[in-house]
Amino acid sequence: MVKMLLTLKRRAGMSQQEFRDYRQNVHEPLLLALPEARYLRRFVVSYPLAAPGFGEPSYDAVVEVWFDSVEDLNALFFSENFQTKVDPDHANFLDLPQGGIIICEEVVVVAGRQA
Repeated sequence: MVKMLLTLKRRAGMSQQEFRDYRQNVHEPLLLALPEARYLRRFVVSYPLAAPGFGEPSYDAVVEVWFDSVEDLNALFFSENFQTKVDPDHANFLDLPQGGIIICEEVVVVAGRQA
């Protein structure tokens, strides 16, 4: 299993709620409508919570996307559909230079611990 992690920073002048609404209601449907979206195995978006003592969050969201292989990841992100329909939309809600990306292998250190 291959995992892609993306750190997202919203475009200047956009509130956190506007960012969240746009990403969920405009951008996400663009992605999921692509035939190549069949390569997605899991897709999770995490938004920051107020956490006293931790300061302001560095990012406005973290996206985790799982694929069966690097080839499947490439089949989605380098497809003509993604390049022409989804990628151009990023500038509408993201501060692209402030975001980050990593393609990785996930190693679980603790899982299913009961309280």
